[in-house]
Amino acid sequence: MARAVEAGKLRPTLVTLAISGVLLIWSAYALSGAGVIDLLPLTKLALVLICAIYLARAVAFPLLKPAFPENSNTFWWVSSGICGCIGLVHAYGLIALWRDL
Repeated sequence: MARAVEAGKLRPTLVTLAISGVLLIWSAYALSGAGVIDLLPLTKLALVLICAIYLARAVAFPLLKPAFPENSNTFWWVSSGICGCIGLVHAYGLIALWRDL
């Protein structure tokens, strides 16, 4: 991605914007589930799916690694650890507030 940016390609910017947009929506659902903002449509289902995606990403890195050989082991361990922590926090919040959603 860094080389593509240096070459002036647009794709890295678009990919980054798409990922940022998804994470922004996911954070809105987390805030909705926590009661910080009004309840969004399908909050319970969205939070279950978001939690599952984070946890799946955390444990699936051995399967993803061959598709991205340029990424270091440090990248995979750190990013998977972050996804795992976020997924566990979401799971805890989802379980704690399940009846209120």
